Amino acid sequence: MMALMKKLIAVLISLLIPVSTTTFAFADALPARFIITGSGFGHGVGLSQVGARGLALEGKSASDILTYYFPGTQITTAPVTQSIRVNIAHQSTYQAITGSNLQLYRGDGTTSPITVAQGATLKFAMVGKMISPTITMKGAPTVVISSGPLFTVKWDGTIKVAGISLKYGSVALRAVASKMEVTTTMLLDTEYLYGISEMSSAWPQAAIASQAIASRTYGLAHSATIRKECDCNVYNTIYDQNYVGYSKESEPTIGAMWKAAVDATSGMSITYNGAPINVYFFSSSGGMTQRSEDVWGSAYPYLVSVPDPYSLDLVLNPSYAHWQRVINQKDMSAAFGLPDVATLAVDARTLTNSVISVTATSSSGVKMSLPVGIFKTKVKIPASWFQIN
Repeated sequence: MMALMKKLIAVLISLLIPVSTTTFAFADALPARFIITGSGFGHGVGLSQVGARGLALEGKSASDILTYYFPGTQITTAPVTQSIRVNIAHQSTYQAITGSNLQLYRGDGTTSPITVAQGATLKFAMVGKMISPTITMKGAPTVVISSGPLFTVKWDGTIKVAGISLKYGSVALRAVASKMEVTTTMLLDTEYLYGISEMSSAWPQAAIASQAIASRTYGLAHSATIRKECDCNVYNTIYDQNYVGYSKESEPTIGAMWKAAVDATSGMSITYNGAPINVYFFSSSGGMTQRSEDVWGSAYPYLVSVPDPYSLDLVLNPSYAHWQRVINQKDMSAAFGLPDVATLAVDARTLTNSVISVTATSSSGVKMSLPVGIFKTKVKIPASWFQIN
């Protein structure tokens, strides 16, 4: 009887002693996926491109659109005579240039040209810290040009380099820290803008005119400084402006509409107190544009929040008025650098209801927070206006 009592007491004690099943139960209950729903596409500061389309359809002019999204600014017209240097291949080791009537120069293009046969291809390779050019043509011996730190190419018609067709200006290939920076220099006012692909050329004329003025303003604000790392004023990517060269203006039918909008707005820019503004634009918002200080920490009197209802219009913005993304457990935990993610929470929001930061908690209770910009990039969602379901 005593032995039976001892066994019973031992069983009861074992039931009372907590065992480490909570962690395993929690792990079993980890969400397999996280559903994020939201609106908008882009950072949300400045000109809403879908908003520009909506206002244009309501009969507003390009000036109306720009002064609405950049309150307190003016549209100024003045001659724009400077050139702009655009990087089209960053830290490259090899480039080939094809086209008609190619002219190769050693240095900045002010010396006598090196003879290039019609139909030949120019090839440039990094050899050590210098650029080594060759001239090749089918059925003819390769011509090797002595290497140097800088070469310039000019042409008639169009050329193809770094995957881009170019019609205007000249191309420079410069050795920078054992890599090759390939840039194209052209007139800012028109030639550069002809190749900017930031808005559909099929949209209303006032909308694409507002984009042309905004893009010219961006170029003006960046044309005074050459960045050493790229030998350029701007890159050809969306981190500056998406420059695609001749393919923009040569689009069937609608390319001519974009070129006409650029020509019609020649010399026009957005100014504040007489100087070109820090212009920003994006696709669409969550119904209100963002204040610059909420996104990048710097406040500007013209980069404030304004209503943007057009972005929530399913007709104007079918892909991003409302969107949903499903992120699996593996990708979400990798985004935060955690072994797993048990819960996900929005920490704070701006006045426009966009997210500021997100915190993940693992099954063991470890927390990790990410600013929304990094979170968006890691989980590949298009905007900061979202809910976590």
